[in-house]
Amino acid sequence: MKRSTTTLRLAALASASALVLAACGGGDDSSDDTDKSVAKGDGEFVVGSLLPQTGSLAFLGPPEFAGVDLAVQEINEAGGVLGKDARHVKGDSGDTDSGIAPTETDKLLKAKSDVIVGAASSGVSLTVIDKILSAGVVQYSPANTSTDFDTGKYAEPDLYFRTAPSDILQGAVLANLLVQDGRQNVAILARQDSYGETLAEEVKKGLEAAGSKVAVTSFYGEKAPSYDSQVDDVAAAKPDAVLLIAFDETKKIIPQLVSKGVGPQDVSTYFVDGNVSDYSKESFAGELKGVKGTVPGAEAADDFKDRLLAVDPELKDFSYAAESYDAVVTSALAAIAADNDSGEAIASELVEVTKGGEKCTTFKQCADLLADDKDIDYDGVSGPIELGKTGSPTSASIGIYEYDAKGGYAAVDYIAGDI
Repeated sequence: MKRSTTTLRLAALASASALVLAACGGGDDSSDDTDKSVAKGDGEFVVGSLLPQTGSLAFLGPPEFAGVDLAVQEINEAGGVLGKDARHVKGDSGDTDSGIAPTETDKLLKAKSDVIVGAASSGVSLTVIDKILSAGVVQYSPANTSTDFDTGKYAEPDLYFRTAPSDILQGAVLANLLVQDGRQNVAILARQDSYGETLAEEVKKGLEAAGSKVAVTSFYGEKAPSYDSQVDDVAAAKPDAVLLIAFDETKKIIPQLVSKGVGPQDVSTYFVDGNVSDYSKESFAGELKGVKGTVPGAEAADDFKDRLLAVDPELKDFSYAAESYDAVVTSALAAIAADNDSGEAIASELVEVTKGGEKCTTFKQCADLLADDKDIDYDGVSGPIELGKTGSPTSASIGIYEYDAKGGYAAVDYIAGDI
């Protein structure tokens, strides 16, 4: 049975990950003063979505697109942005293997997008971020979790934002979950990309700080023709738990783990947001009973799910729908606050509309406050958001899910934390 949101309490993990975990709440970081000499928009708020219709994360596409569609619909029902209806233009991010994101990005830029919501994959976002930002357009991801976006050249305030927390938080929650479950010798099998490498490292930090051991970390390339050597590495380590940081290739890896005696029914197995998906139609569905996984995001309210289903009645999963919805709503509110729909103007107000002002929880409620010249603090369907100076949330939740014998999964807990 799902429990109420709890707070992660493990001092060793917190110090290891430079993470302060507490009940979700507002921070008092103030963003740097922004240059008011920004480009002037054309008066029409246009949202481009660069989300996975195809590729290894295609299962995340439907809820993310639905979140964007619902936000645009509700914004327009409430009067639109700067007196005009918002417009949504869709693009397919594919994955790093297909390499279609740059071409799709060109299409979205040609359509005069002020904000591009996407990509879902951190690796895909890194292939287009420079193109988007150099065009003066906001890139706003609902699902990027790599720490790369908060370090190096992307650490300074710019046009990149996200509603999903970095893997510092998911890594700490995963490590804590493994420790609480008594796992002391963990094998990590992960994608060799910015997502897999970062999350594996964050989990390792937390495990070692708590006295557990990483028996082996085995990476595979995104275009790997097979996973034999990595699965052999895992089997040879004789772990008491396997953490699989993967995307759709999970469907190929699980049968190989089973054949080597280290499948989910032999060794406790854990998934992450990239592969927490419905496997009820797969031959190995029954093997997944008891598998646990983590997905960033607060518990979606029933009324929000109902509204999403009205947009897309075929939805089976709601992962990152709330984050996609909130990316659109906060962008629209930032355009109103700036009285300017250009990407630069939106970026100059995005942090401010998520913290420090009068609380509001819907686009209409917040837009009405802005019309009365009030400062606002939008708390969304994905959580409090509370964007920091690098454009990432400083407060978020991670859901913990568990699989049944039919290959489906359900939430059992939510862990809240401040980064």
